[in-house]
Amino acid sequence: MKNFSELTEREILSLAIDAEDNDQRVYSAFAEDMSERYPSTAKIFSEMAEVEASHHDALLKTYRNKFGPNLSPIRRADVRGFMKRRPVWLIRNLPLAQIRTEVELRETEGYNFYTKAAAQTKDPAIKKLLAELADVEKGHEAIASDLAAEYLTPEEREKEDTRQRRNFILQYVQPGLAGLMDGSVSTLAPLFAAAFATHNNWSTFLVGLAASIGAGISMGFAEALSDDGEISGRGSPWLRGSICGAMTTIGGLGHTLPYLVPNAIPNAFAIATGIAGVVVFVELWVIAWVRAHYMDTPLLKAIFQIVLGGVIVLLTGILIGSA
Repeated sequence: MKNFSELTEREILSLAIDAEDNDQRVYSAFAEDMSERYPSTAKIFSEMAEVEASHHDALLKTYRNKFGPNLSPIRRADVRGFMKRRPVWLIRNLPLAQIRTEVELRETEGYNFYTKAAAQTKDPAIKKLLAELADVEKGHEAIASDLAAEYLTPEEREKEDTRQRRNFILQYVQPGLAGLMDGSVSTLAPLFAAAFATHNNWSTFLVGLAASIGAGISMGFAEALSDDGEISGRGSPWLRGSICGAMTTIGGLGHTLPYLVPNAIPNAFAIATGIAGVVVFVELWVIAWVRAHYMDTPLLKAIFQIVLGGVIVLLTGILIGSA
């Protein structure tokens, strides 16, 4: 993958052309979906789609004048900093609040992209065009916010935290949840394998401690290096990395700490393992709840994915340790 700072002007324009084309098609899909439920809002999205199409044409014209007819094959997935988007436009009868959130995400990312690209570009004509597009994207973001004031009921508005909730999820919940899932699940196998292989609480604790800290360091760096946050709006990479690494370590330590029960106590191994099992159960249910509450995952689906996966990893560790 390339860093944004390494992109050439040709690659920047190619990315912008692809993004405008995608936004135009998505806004057209939203307009079609809302044509009966919110006809006036659908008209707004149709007009936004037309604006995106004009942006596409202006960018394409500039590109052809500068670099010829063949676009660079670079895509968003080839550049660090872009957030992976869920294909919500494939769902019919989306709630207006969810559509507005998607538009805000797109326009915020578009504004950040054009602002950073204009600052990085040397060619005066390209720089001017990118700066103008950044201003337009900022205006579209305001339009998305106005949709809530005009069409959302007070009850619906109260349930939605709008941009603050979105930023909170992007900057804190997502990296924290990823770390908690990894720490709670991935450390189960080595911990319980050591437990059932040695039946020694202190040795098991050391294995769990090492696995938890090692996983925390690894996940922290992986999160920090995955996205600089300047385009996606996900905030400081080192903040996200710290959150992810800390939650990974906490997730692993949760079921490791019970093995501090001294070996000298009667039935120490059974006591520690029983407590650790209860902690694992609580951890997996907490993860399932967070996924359902913040990540729009149906609760039963989240429970199935997390609890089943955790149980499989747990049993794998027990079987290996008992062999």
